[in-house]
Amino acid sequence: MVAADAEAIRRLVRDVSDFPRAGVGFKDLTPVLSDPVAYGAVVDWMAEAAADSSPTKVAGVEARGFLFAAPLALRLGAGLIPLRKAGKLPWEVESESYSLEYGDERLEIHRDSVTEGETVVLVDDVLATGGTARAGAVLLERLGAKVASMLFALELTPLRGRDRLGGWDVQTLVSY
Repeated sequence: MVAADAEAIRRLVRDVSDFPRAGVGFKDLTPVLSDPVAYGAVVDWMAEAAADSSPTKVAGVEARGFLFAAPLALRLGAGLIPLRKAGKLPWEVESESYSLEYGDERLEIHRDSVTEGETVVLVDDVLATGGTARAGAVLLERLGAKVASMLFALELTPLRGRDRLGGWDVQTLVSY
C-alpha cells in the first residue's frame, strides 16, 4: 500500500473525546468503514501483509476486529476465528484475562477453533495497550496454533502496546 492510501485513511479517522469513559481519546474507524475505497484499501493492505505466511485461519478480536478479519479471511481463503469477550461463545472455551487502558476484561475462544500447527493471523482495528492482542495470541498458541502476525489498521504509539507483543510480528497501517 502506498503512503498516500495510509494518509487518506488517517484523514478519515474521527477523534472522539471521553469515550468509552472520561479521559479516553477514542479513534473512530466508522468513517473508514463507510467509505468502500478506504475500507477496501485497509483489507488490501492486510491481505498483502498476511499473504507470505499462508495462514489457515484469521482470528478477529471482538468487535471491530471482526469487520476486518472476515473479509480478510475470505480474501485469503482461510477460516475465521472469533475471539470474543467473556460469556459470548456457546461452546467449550479457553479464556485469558487482560488489562485495557480503562479496565480489565477476559477474552475467550472455542477450544476447537484451531488444530495443532495451524498458522493464524490475528486482526484488530486498533493496537492500544496490547492487552487484547496479547490475550488473543496466548489463547491461539495455547491451543497449538502459530501466530504468524498481528495486523492492525491503527496504532496508538503513546500507549506502547507493541512493547507487550514482543516475539510476535506486529504490523500497523497508520500510527498516531
